Amino acid sequence: MVVGDVTTGTDVLVIGAGPAGYVAAIRAGQLDLDVTLVEKDAYGGTCLNYGCIPSKALITATDIAHEAATAEAMGIHADPAIDLAGMIEWKDGVVDQLTSGVEKLCKANQVTLLEGTARFVDDQTVRVSHSGEGQGSETLEFEHAIVATGSRPIEIPNFEFDDEPVLDSRQALALDSVPDSLVVVGAGYIGMELASVFAKLGADVTVLEMLDSILPGYDDDLKRPVKKRANELGIDFEFGYTATEWRDRDEDGIRVIAEPASTDGGEQAAGDQLMLDTDHVLVAVGREPVSDTLALEDAGVETDDRGFVKIDSRARTTVDHIFAAGDIAGEPMLAHKGSAEGKVAAEVIAGEPAAIDHQAMPAVVFTDPEIATVGLTETEAAEAGFETVTGQFPFRASGRALTTGDSDGFVKIVADEADGYVLGASIVGPEASELIAELGLAVELGATLEDVAATVHAHPTLSESVMEAAENALGHAIHTLNR
Repeated sequence: MVVGDVTTGTDVLVIGAGPAGYVAAIRAGQLDLDVTLVEKDAYGGTCLNYGCIPSKALITATDIAHEAATAEAMGIHADPAIDLAGMIEWKDGVVDQLTSGVEKLCKANQVTLLEGTARFVDDQTVRVSHSGEGQGSETLEFEHAIVATGSRPIEIPNFEFDDEPVLDSRQALALDSVPDSLVVVGAGYIGMELASVFAKLGADVTVLEMLDSILPGYDDDLKRPVKKRANELGIDFEFGYTATEWRDRDEDGIRVIAEPASTDGGEQAAGDQLMLDTDHVLVAVGREPVSDTLALEDAGVETDDRGFVKIDSRARTTVDHIFAAGDIAGEPMLAHKGSAEGKVAAEVIAGEPAAIDHQAMPAVVFTDPEIATVGLTETEAAEAGFETVTGQFPFRASGRALTTGDSDGFVKIVADEADGYVLGASIVGPEASELIAELGLAVELGATLEDVAATVHAHPTLSESVMEAAENALGHAIHTLNR
């Protein structure tokens, strides 16, 4: 690319190099399309650089330290010393390896990489501004475009992320020392994951949530073991409160002020003001799409009232030759969902018969213990008109779970009672994030309870719990009571 006031062209322009964008670019390259990928920050996007990968790296590291420190029942007595700076350095090494790998894969698939910020001029043209003094900008004309600019943390009033004591998830993952205390605003998946990390590192953690429970959207039986474990870690919870401001306490950190959350009618609920003294406050109330920097209206692309780009089952926006994938295309905001949409967009552009199918889209929360779901819940299946049968297997009955010292939770399968087709599943417990893949495949392939139950699973493994849950639904589980 020539930098300056010149115009160049490309078959496929991809804006954003996160899991949706770089996957779309690579797939388009594999399909022999001329592809240009524009990224303003870092290849791999939020997921690889500031979200999924670094958070899971720290979750793993802190789990190792915590397990070593609490393994007396196994005859292990240890007091691990935590070097957070060293842990962060290791985490950064993992991130660097993956992001450099993304760049190499793009180049190997003949994707042209362009650093800068893209803004639509019209429905066939973008202007790319390059960062750095004297770098200027250039114009790109495209036949097709895929918008994959992702999302960013939501900022709440009076808690600007530019203020040193106020952290977003990215800043929290970059701390080089463990705070003595931390207030986490928001008990969603990001808040709960990071609350556990810092509690295991030794911080006094308080979670502030405006609703009456953790992890909104998940069934109570899945949340119960997570809340129990959090209590065991010493995490305090304040439900029904909204953070309203913070005040400096000079040398003693800050004070977070919270008011009772509003009622459904919009009025303030009755209750006392809450004051929490802490070193830092982590704001984790959700994420919003990065769509306001693109001038989408100049291309004719419509968004909803939250800023999400509207797409159809083939990832097309309201402009036929402009596509969108990933967080900007709406819920669920999951990296693997974005990658799947990115592939569909590339394949549709290449003339392939691809379409988005969220039927077997898994969701995972890397709390302690993990939660994973796929397909329909029992309630959702009933609302869809199915007569259901369910099967459940507790990890406390799993030999392998007991040998790990982690036996809280269960596997639950939901199936159509008439023909046995697996409609969905939920897991809370050890390695739920890995175990859910088998059940996602069952939903995708239209497998029955008999198919899952008749598949011989190796012993002793956690995956036997999936087989046993299917057998339980059929009424002939061996290692748990059939009800």
